[in-house]
Amino acid sequence: MPVGTGPAALRARAGLLLAGVVALLAVLVGCGPSDGPGDGAGRSPGAGPAPWTGPLPPVVDRVPTRDAVVFLTYDDGAERDPRFIDLVRERRLPVSLFLTDSVVGPGYAHFARLRSVGASLQNHTLDHPALRGLPYAGQRAEICGQQRKLASRFGVRPRLFRPPYGTYDTTTLRAAADCGIAAVVLWRATLEPDGHLTYTDGPHHLNPGDIIAVPSGEAPSLTLTERTARLLDELAERGMEVGRLEDHVGHR
Repeated sequence: MPVGTGPAALRARAGLLLAGVVALLAVLVGCGPSDGPGDGAGRSPGAGPAPWTGPLPPVVDRVPTRDAVVFLTYDDGAERDPRFIDLVRERRLPVSLFLTDSVVGPGYAHFARLRSVGASLQNHTLDHPALRGLPYAGQRAEICGQQRKLASRFGVRPRLFRPPYGTYDTTTLRAAADCGIAAVVLWRATLEPDGHLTYTDGPHHLNPGDIIAVPSGEAPSLTLTERTARLLDELAERGMEVGRLEDHVGHR
């Protein structure tokens, strides 16, 4: 029998082949995927969350529609006019409230009552910083932190987000998407503390689909209820109504 072809040699070759298969399987398993996207595998300790790499939420300041509707949005939560609750209930106003935790403070009960009469509660960060230029981890903490606050208090996770002062960058959009935000909401018109409207661009009058922002005014000459009532009278004269913003944006 030629050398290297006997039973002992064949057994040795089979053992080597089996060892090679086991080694190959170990390599394949070691190179397999991690537990899931965004789990931080391979990132150094303390590196923070990985930036969002999926689709970014749209940024809107108006809604494309032929319906004679505009959208009323209120910022911060500093003004807690009790008569505003009655106005929302009596007029069945589908308003959107973008809340900042540090501004609302102990006033969440007021917004719970507004929610009970039909208002929706949306995200305006924890502490109202200008987000543009901040690191991803900081922006994410501001947005996701308010998501958790509203979820714990009301059982809702907002789909809409308004960046403080209307300033944002691509990092903001990535952080917002990572926090479950479906749309970033700006505005085309502002209801000023004295009750008149100003416009960011375009014609200086309301058009169907415009989003109106109502900021918290410092010592406003008119209460929140008075400013809103005047605006509603103006809308009625123009044959326009208030629409529910969440019916038009925030869907994925």
